[in-house]
Amino acid sequence: MHLTLTLTLTLTLTLMWRSKTLKLPAVFSLWALLGSQPAFAQAVTATLTVTNPYGVETLWAQGDFVSRGTLITLLLMSLGSWYIGVVKLLEQHRVFKDGKEARAHFWQAASVLEGRQRLRADSAFRYIADEGIQAACHHEDSLTQAIDLPSWVGMSMQSAYDDIADRLGTGLAFLATVGSTAPFVGLLGTVWGIYHALTAIGVSGQASIDQVAGPVGGALIMTAIGLAVAVPAVLLYNWLVRRNKSAMTQLRQFSSKLQMVLIAGGPASARS
Repeated sequence: MHLTLTLTLTLTLTLMWRSKTLKLPAVFSLWALLGSQPAFAQAVTATLTVTNPYGVETLWAQGDFVSRGTLITLLLMSLGSWYIGVVKLLEQHRVFKDGKEARAHFWQAASVLEGRQRLRADSAFRYIADEGIQAACHHEDSLTQAIDLPSWVGMSMQSAYDDIADRLGTGLAFLATVGSTAPFVGLLGTVWGIYHALTAIGVSGQASIDQVAGPVGGALIMTAIGLAVAVPAVLLYNWLVRRNKSAMTQLRQFSSKLQMVLIAGGPASARS
C-alpha cells in the first residue's frame, strides 16, 4: 500500500514539476513528510480509496422481486443471444464448407449418383441432391406421374431448399426480439428503481445530493445493462442474416444446376 502511494505521488509531483505548478522546496517537503510520517501515507491512501455502495451487487442485494427479475431476464437474454449466435455461425460455416466441396467434387463426377456419394451424409447440398434424385426416379411409380417431370423435380428440390432455409433461420427471431426489447426491459428496471429510491428518500425526509444521486444512479445501471444486451444481439442478427443470404445463394445455384441436369437426362440420369 505504501509502495503504491509512493509511486502515485512520484508521478503526480513529476507532472506538476514539469508543468511548473510546483516548486522544488515543496517537493522536498512532501517527500520528507511521506518518509517520516507513515500515518500520513495511510490517511492519503484511505482518502484515495473510494468504494461505490450503489453497484450491481448492492442493486441485487437491496432489490425487490421486480429488480431481481429484470436482472435475471436480461442475463437470460444475453446468454441466449450469444448461444444462438455461436450455433448459427457454426451452422453457416458448415454450409460454406459443404459448398466448396460441392463445387470441387460434385460437378466433376461422371454421374449424379457418383457426385452424390462425394458429398457428406449430413450436407445440405446432399439433402437437395437426394430429394432431386428421388423425385426423378420415382416420378412414374406414384400418383405424381400426372405431374410433368420438370415441375415435379423442381417442386421437390424447392421444398428441400425451403427446409434448409427454415433451419438456418431458426433462432434469428430471438435475436431480433432481444435487440428490440432489451433496452425497454432495462428501462423498466430503471423506472422501478428510481420510484423506490425517491419513495425511500421521501420517507426519510432527507433530500441531499448524496441521498438522491446514489440510489438513482444505481437504478440507471439497469438501462446500461439493457443496452449492453441489445447492441450485440442487433449486430449478431444483421451479420447472421447477411451470411444466411450468401449461404442460400450457393444452395439455390446448386439446386438450379442439378435440376437442369436431372430434367435433361430424365429418370435414367438419376439411376446411373
